[in-house]
Amino acid sequence: MLDILGGFLTIAGALAFFIYGMKMMSDGIQRAAGAQMRSILKSMTHNRFLGVFTGFLTTALVQSSSATTVMTVSFVNAGLLTLVESAGIMMGANIGTTITAWIISIFGLEISLSHYSIPLFAIGVPMLFSKRGNLKYWGEFVIGFSILFLGLSALKASVPNLENSSELLSWLEDFSKYGFLSRLTFVLIGAVITIIVQSSSAAMAVTLTLCYNGWLPLDVAASMVLGENIGTTITAELASLVGNTNAKRSARIHSMFNIIGVSWMIILMPTILPILSSYVEESIHLFEGYIKVDKADASQSEKLTTFTLSAFHTVFNLLNVLLLLPFVQYLVRVAKWSIKDDKKDDEVGRLKFIRSIARTPELALPELQKETEHFAEVVSRMSAFTNKLINSTISKEQNELVQRIKKYEKITDKMEIEIVEYITKLTNEENTVVTSKKLRNILNICNDLERIADTYNEICRTIQQKIENRTYFTPDQRNNINLMSQKIDEAFLMMKKNLKENERKVDIEHAENIENEINALKEQFKEENLQQVGSIDFNVNSALVYTNVYTLLERIGDLIFGISESIKGEI
Repeated sequence: MLDILGGFLTIAGALAFFIYGMKMMSDGIQRAAGAQMRSILKSMTHNRFLGVFTGFLTTALVQSSSATTVMTVSFVNAGLLTLVESAGIMMGANIGTTITAWIISIFGLEISLSHYSIPLFAIGVPMLFSKRGNLKYWGEFVIGFSILFLGLSALKASVPNLENSSELLSWLEDFSKYGFLSRLTFVLIGAVITIIVQSSSAAMAVTLTLCYNGWLPLDVAASMVLGENIGTTITAELASLVGNTNAKRSARIHSMFNIIGVSWMIILMPTILPILSSYVEESIHLFEGYIKVDKADASQSEKLTTFTLSAFHTVFNLLNVLLLLPFVQYLVRVAKWSIKDDKKDDEVGRLKFIRSIARTPELALPELQKETEHFAEVVSRMSAFTNKLINSTISKEQNELVQRIKKYEKITDKMEIEIVEYITKLTNEENTVVTSKKLRNILNICNDLERIADTYNEICRTIQQKIENRTYFTPDQRNNINLMSQKIDEAFLMMKKNLKENERKVDIEHAENIENEINALKEQFKEENLQQVGSIDFNVNSALVYTNVYTLLERIGDLIFGISESIKGEI
């Protein structure tokens, strides 16, 4: 019993070692090249064909289809990708993940890279302590690569021999004779394994290792690989649970794509597998003399099985993409039909984009930037409410506007807290210098936006007291306040435009010109107000309210300009 438990723990530990290495490798390259990957995803998805290539390239780089699909769902959630574009990327991700299977088959099983893993630490560890740019994160990638192959080597060694397992092998062979039912059962097993380990690459590594050691017949292993393609969709589904409607639809498209593909392949597998096996056998003879294997090399039969399995994985995903790519629009329609519009997405005060954490802070930035734009839009609405309150003479309308402004002030308090908490979670992760700077700037922006909302609430209280005291503005005072409010609205438009740009394209000069005009108006109103002191028409209470209002409006102008400076990175 203890021997069985020890063997199980050894296999589990080797698998955990492999998964940790893959995560470290994936996170390292995401931190080192996160900005470039964001640019690739946003710029190379103009049509579904480019989307497929983008998904393939991104997954081949990060060596994780889960990372690509979660990234894609988060970009859909942030409104940076359409459903059609996301479908192409996810299809490409399915092809890209087949690279991992080939790396494991050729380098992890056939060539003993574990012998070279330890020397790689000599390269990776000094890089890890480097302070030069992204060299540290490339060091993480190298170390992750080394750990991955050490884990794979341990996994290969921990699988017991077959001498005492004849009964299990006999059961597998007998069970695989039930045709479609057998294939369906092993598809389910493959899906469950992938859901448990949360990595299709890790599940694929287990399947290939078992094949390499002669535990699994080819048809059983191929069925498990199909199940792993279904199991990997759970990652995107989980990521979308806290996302908006389109994020859920994007994950649903990925699930439908894989399920449809597995469905037709289960039926055709008995025809396709023998053809692939024959083709791979001929190919192995051509390259056999060029591949140096270790002393513990598997037999020709097991070698054929692992290569055929990798080829099956690639052919299946390629054929599935070619088959379903023309029908992307229909997949989108079904996703929209199955997931109805959520009215909560339009609720004021709800965060729209940052309901989930991406795998690394670098990849979470697009959602955070979109949420900041949303926050700015909510705050800017308070300007219209306040302008209307200042000019309203109807008591019922005034009361409604006062309540609305107070409600929005509470909403902005809540939004700031939730965004700051989100950023705090991101800062718990290790960030690049550029990412840390952007997170600090966004914190400054959110703080200024909340202060703007507080200032509008203060104006609201001032106007409320004016109404209760039956104090009235003169026509000139009202016109002046309206003139400054118009300039404030211009400043809001400029600020919201700058929020959509990166720091290199921020129009700080235009924003500063508007701010100077607002400051000039304040000085002009102050001078004119002083000149009115002592005149027959001068009303002290009216003048005090008037002074308070234009002073608070000028403060809002300062805060808006401060936001543009934060976007530019000058604070």
